[in-house]
Amino acid sequence: MNIFWHRRDLRTVDNAGLSAASRDGSVLPIYIYDPDLFKKIGARQQAFWLAGVQALKTIYQERDSDLLVRIGSPADIIPELVDEYDIETVYCNSHYRPGRRTRRQHVERELAASDASLDARTDHVLVDPGRLDSSYTSHSQFHRDWETVPKRGPYDAPDADRLIGISDGKTIAVPDVDISLPPAGPEAAAKRFDRFCNQALFQYNDMRDDLPAAVENPTTSVSRLSPYISGGMIGIRSLWNRTQNLADSVSGRERRNAEKFPYELSWREQNYHLLYYNPDLAVENYNEFPNQMQWREDEDDFNAWTAGETGYPLVDAGMRQLNQEGYIHNRPRQVVASFLSKHLLIDWRRGARYFTKQLIDHDYASNYGNWQWIASTGTDSVDVRIFDPVSQMAKYDDGAAFVRHYVPELSDVPTEEIIEWPTLNHGKRNRLCPEYAEPIVDRNNGYERAQQRFERALGKR
Repeated sequence: MNIFWHRRDLRTVDNAGLSAASRDGSVLPIYIYDPDLFKKIGARQQAFWLAGVQALKTIYQERDSDLLVRIGSPADIIPELVDEYDIETVYCNSHYRPGRRTRRQHVERELAASDASLDARTDHVLVDPGRLDSSYTSHSQFHRDWETVPKRGPYDAPDADRLIGISDGKTIAVPDVDISLPPAGPEAAAKRFDRFCNQALFQYNDMRDDLPAAVENPTTSVSRLSPYISGGMIGIRSLWNRTQNLADSVSGRERRNAEKFPYELSWREQNYHLLYYNPDLAVENYNEFPNQMQWREDEDDFNAWTAGETGYPLVDAGMRQLNQEGYIHNRPRQVVASFLSKHLLIDWRRGARYFTKQLIDHDYASNYGNWQWIASTGTDSVDVRIFDPVSQMAKYDDGAAFVRHYVPELSDVPTEEIIEWPTLNHGKRNRLCPEYAEPIVDRNNGYERAQQRFERALGKR
């Protein structure tokens, strides 16, 4: 008999470790709620994941089995279950966050005193980071090598007769949070994925940065699968295999649109590659500057950014979406991160921690890897990349539909004035919408200040 230890893989379909455990014998599925680990993510994501645990438990129960749910340290609980059920092997999937690596090592150390062993499988990524070079200077170089590695298709769910026939009444209550959460679990993830493939994949590249479409059709203009991917409620091979096959089935513009989605998965893969080789990714610059970077400590500016009260309409719309939904569209996600780390010159780590607190799709590798890319401390091939929030709005929300949706006080302001709000004079802003925030930094001065400060840190001034 084997244990399968569920962690951030709350599914039975396309689960590498669970599949291996079931091929090797009968399986006792377990989930351990580790309070010390859970407190490192926000309350919203905690609630979403725990709802996913309950959904997974139901799936097992429908197959005349159950998910054993326990609370505490895996290093204490797993050896007890090994003894109680006479377990031969504890299977799990490899995870790359330092805290999860440490917990697995502690379990391995405790199991060394027994006859049981621990077997970890590559599941969270398409390509084991250890198969690639240890570092790449750009995404294109990473993608070139990553693309050559064969990628297998999804795993089937284990046969019901491979699951131990048990009943366990224990679970973890889902706490109340300050926002509405999407339905959690593998079935909800599969429905969302089906809808995306059927309605949006063949327009994906054209629509992914269309902010008006994100307001009108929020779950089809982009996939909105990120909360499910982060919680492991859908397998990465399932996503890759189906979208790549659909892309291969068409040609021309439809193919170019569809191919963009599996390509975007390679960015996630690179972030996990970064974390694998750089476990301090969340706290240390990937690329250190020759000279010390002088970040600003300005609580008023930081608080204005978190509240969506910066006086930059696209920045404020993005931050309000984050605060209201626990999600932020990818385009404003980049703009708000750039605004904090460049125009305001506030340390990217503060912004990343705020995202961790608010997001339901927080992914440790992607969050910190992407913040580093935006902050010019990561793998961006451009020395100092600065997103101008005014031109970004003019390009991606030229009708101000996204901004008006999340910043309703600007609803009656003409579109051109919304776009140019940070450049208008104070008197005009006050006449148009006195209740909306004044810009907390001058557009041009903020840009020039960031350029100079980063160039000094890079030794170019």
